[in-house]
Amino acid sequence: MNIAGTLVRAAQANAARPAVSHGNGVVLDYGELAEQVGRLAGAMRGSLGLERGDRVALVMTNCVAYLEVLYACWHAGLAAVPVNARLHPREFAYILEDSGARLVVASEDLVAAVGEAVSALSPEPRVLVAGSDEYRSRAHGDPVALAEVGPGDLAWLFYTSGTTGRPKGAMLTHRNMYSMTMNYLADVDVIDPAGCMIHAAPMSHGSGLYALPHVARGANNVIPESGGFNVDEALALIRTWPGCSFFLAPTMVTRLVNSDALATADLTNLKTIVYGGAPMYLADTLRALEVIGNRFVQIYGQGEAPMTISVLPKRLFEDRGHPRWHERLASAGIARTDVEVRIVDEDGEALGPGEVGEITCRGDVVMAGYWNNPGATAAALRDGWLWTGDVGAMDSEGFLTLKDRSKDMIISGGTNIYPREIEEVLLTHAAVFECAVIGRPHADWGEEVVAFVVPVPGEAVTADELDRLCLESIARFKRPRAYRFVEGLAKNNYGKILKTVLRDRLAGEDGNRPAP
Repeated sequence: MNIAGTLVRAAQANAARPAVSHGNGVVLDYGELAEQVGRLAGAMRGSLGLERGDRVALVMTNCVAYLEVLYACWHAGLAAVPVNARLHPREFAYILEDSGARLVVASEDLVAAVGEAVSALSPEPRVLVAGSDEYRSRAHGDPVALAEVGPGDLAWLFYTSGTTGRPKGAMLTHRNMYSMTMNYLADVDVIDPAGCMIHAAPMSHGSGLYALPHVARGANNVIPESGGFNVDEALALIRTWPGCSFFLAPTMVTRLVNSDALATADLTNLKTIVYGGAPMYLADTLRALEVIGNRFVQIYGQGEAPMTISVLPKRLFEDRGHPRWHERLASAGIARTDVEVRIVDEDGEALGPGEVGEITCRGDVVMAGYWNNPGATAAALRDGWLWTGDVGAMDSEGFLTLKDRSKDMIISGGTNIYPREIEEVLLTHAAVFECAVIGRPHADWGEEVVAFVVPVPGEAVTADELDRLCLESIARFKRPRAYRFVEGLAKNNYGKILKTVLRDRLAGEDGNRPAP
């Protein structure tokens, strides 16, 4: 049940079809991609000395080699560990150490950061630079046959931060990958082999996962020359590639919708924009429909149930005559075909329509557990159900609405940021007595990070000092964009900091609406 078998079959049926493109040009057809993958897999199991089940970390920005490496890992019977390329070297080091990765494949622009990360480890994992002479020579060695793996074998180790500030590795199996792939084809979109997915969002996350159904259908995977999301470049790629789809964070959709260039853009080739990773305000959704048309699908999922819990498909976006159309657009849609979703109370008892509780789900897409973390696994997986940590309600028609994020997660630019991780860094400063980190609405990024800091009595601390401290310890995108130095933090009777009070304060002083 090796998920790489979908590539083998696609190459048999569609050898001459474009498989991977860069900008406006095709780089590999399916026959060439399958051959490259087989040879690179041979090097991994041969000269690179990896054994079945070993982990390979992909510390890479979006590039042509990404799919080669990802499928080579699976072809060889190894587990891929895609890593967010925007992390700090210390965060790279933690994930590499925790996963026990024996090989790190790095894109050229991240070689220095990866070098700093592996130098802190013992033993140091081997580093292979994608696109280097060594990489090319290994990708021209002898190929190996597709490895036999079981449906429960580890395929993708997805590191997702938690409230403790320590990233946890969600173990996604080959069964999980197949389930997600089939679920995309059942609920999200029909893929034409003549179409493509344009990977403007990070391939270490949702966009990379959505490459799988496109490979399974023998469709093209287009890597922007910038490696990311640029409105002008995205519009140019739409003109180039027929039947194109994107996976975008809502903030990217907003940037696209608000671009002056959109007024004169030719969107004929644009088939689908799947958005997820954060809520999108109803007003923004209506505006997007107005200027781009009915090309949208909303998905709700998380790393522990990759991209697959609920969906709001195109047919519901276009159902304007429904009396609750606006309410439906503001929801996260309905449960996916092979996923059960229910709302429960603290004891796990199912709640009725409209009642607010924790969102739980079960199905073949749900992870096997957290890597080397039985405590977190037991808390998240109970009696076969995944407790998501998200709070919501389901109406009598089965539409799921997210009410809150119980873990106080901040979503900026579609990336999850967990306050406690930042708070722990700030509290290492000798002059910081207390702190609380929250998100506030931002027009472009969805939310931005704001820190409330209580200095030690008689001590002084500046925003510049705290900025430097954060940049030494965590990724740049996680650091606070604003600081508020206060005498104290509001607390309830149990001593818990009332972050709702802090959000209300920001809303009042900055004229912002509270974060959803």
